[in-house]
Amino acid sequence: MKKRIYSSVLIVLILAILFVLKIFVSDYFFDAFFGILACIASFEMSRLLSKTRLYNFQILSVIFPALMLASNLVCVFYAGTTSNIYWILWAILIDFGLMIVTLLGTFLIQLMRKKKVIDEMATRGVKNTSIAKFAFKKCLNTLIIFIYPAFFFLFFVFINHMGELPLDKFVGLNADISIFILLTTLLIPMFNDTFAMLTGSVIGGKKLCPRVSPGKTISGTVGGILWSVLLMACVWLIFANISGFSFMWSSFPIWAYLIIVLLGTGIAVAGDLFESILKRRAGVKDSGRLIPGHGGLLDRIDSYIFMAPYIMLAFWIFAL
Repeated sequence: MKKRIYSSVLIVLILAILFVLKIFVSDYFFDAFFGILACIASFEMSRLLSKTRLYNFQILSVIFPALMLASNLVCVFYAGTTSNIYWILWAILIDFGLMIVTLLGTFLIQLMRKKKVIDEMATRGVKNTSIAKFAFKKCLNTLIIFIYPAFFFLFFVFINHMGELPLDKFVGLNADISIFILLTTLLIPMFNDTFAMLTGSVIGGKKLCPRVSPGKTISGTVGGILWSVLLMACVWLIFANISGFSFMWSSFPIWAYLIIVLLGTGIAVAGDLFESILKRRAGVKDSGRLIPGHGGLLDRIDSYIFMAPYIMLAFWIFAL
C-alpha cells in the first residue's frame, strides 16, 4: 500500500509540473508526455497479446505511436491556422491510412524474408500454417495495438489543444479552455478509482464482475461514481469563479457538465474492466512492473484509453 501511495503522489506531482509548463511555457510538454505513455502502453499490450499467442510486431508497436503523435500535431496545427475543424477528421483518416500502409509494407517484407519467418514459426511452435497466413495474423494483431491503446489514448493530443481548435463556443475566450477540459479528463478516473476503492473497502458487499475483476464491488463502483460527480461539480464551481472562465455560468451550465462526467465515470469503469479481461486471457495479474504498487503503465491508464475519445467528442459536440 505504501508503494501505491508514493507512486500516486509522484504521478500527481508530475501532472502538476506538466500543467505549470502548459500554462507558462508550452502545450507540447503534455504532448510529449502522452506520446511516451502511448509507446510504453503499446509495448505492454504487445506482451499481453503475445502471452495469448496473438503474436505481433513488438518493435513496430512501440515506434508507431510516435508517428501518430506527429500526424495528430500537424493536423491540430492546420486546424488552428486555417480555422477548419475538419482537420481533426483528417487526422483520424491519416492515422488509419498510416496503419494500413505500415502493416502492408511489413507484410510484404515478411514474405520476402521467408527463412526468418520459418525460424520464428518453429521457435513459437506454430504448425500447419503458411508463411503468408502467419505474417498476416501478426499484422492484424499489431493493428489491434495500434488502435488500443495508441490511437484511442492519443486523443489526449486533441484535448490538450482544444483551445486552439475553431470550435464556435471556444473561439475568442480569454482563458485556455483546454486546461479545464484536460483536467476534467484526468480527474474523473482518478476520483472514480480512489473513491471506489475506499467505498468498497468500507462497505464491501457483492462483487461487480467476480470473474473479471474480483476486487471490484457494486458498492465501490456506485460510491466511486457518486463521489466523482460530487467532486467534479466542485471543480466546475472553482473554474466558473476564476477570471476568464466566467462564461461557464451562461455558456456551459453545470448540469451539462455533470452529465458528461456521469457518462465518463461509466466509461472509466468499462475501460478498467476491459483491460482486466485482457489480463485474464493472458494469465497475468498486472500488465507490467513499471509503477510500484500499481503494476504496469497499462494498468494505470486503462480507464483513460476510452475516456480520451469520449471527452473529445462530448466537448466537441457541445461547443459546435
